[in-house]
This record gives sequence, C-alpha cells and structure tokens, in this order.
Amino acid sequence: MTEKEIVIKNRAGIHARPAALLVKTANEFSSELFIEKDGEKINAKSIMGILTLGATYNSVLKISAEGSDEKKAVEAIAALFENKFEEE
Repeated sequence: MTEKEIVIKNRAGIHARPAALLVKTANEFSSELFIEKDGEKINAKSIMGILTLGATYNSVLKISAEGSDEKKAVEAIAALFENKFEEE
C-alpha cells in the first residue's frame, strides 16, 4: 500500500469540478484508490463519496492506493492537489 498526506490548497476546496477530475484520474488506474479525511475513508473513484467528504481549503487528506500501479496512482492524485486542480 502506498500512502501520501496532502493539504487542499485551492480556496474553493473540493467541489463538483475538482471531484470530477479526481474521479477521472483515479479511473485511469487499476489500483484501488482511497481518500481519507477525519477518519472517513471513501473510494476515490466515487464522485458522491468525494463530495460528501466536505473537503475545504486547508483540509488535510490522506491518499492511499493498493494494486499494481499504486505508486503512480497516488502521485497522479497528489499532483492534482499540488496544481490546485488548475483553478488558480
């Protein structure tokens, strides 16, 4: 299992557009991908799960993946957060 902790840097947090981008990116990998916030762990391939996290600006999330391409999957998801979902 590969894990990485990230902080949401975009001011709007995770709303519909970033959530859709997360799901699209997550679905490019065969590994199981999860995002965790405050002990709540959701499937990163589920847009409803992502939206129900209520992840706002400066929230700390943990990304985890398990599978054959887990490292690449975690790196790709973390890159979305690092780039602020190209919103700013």
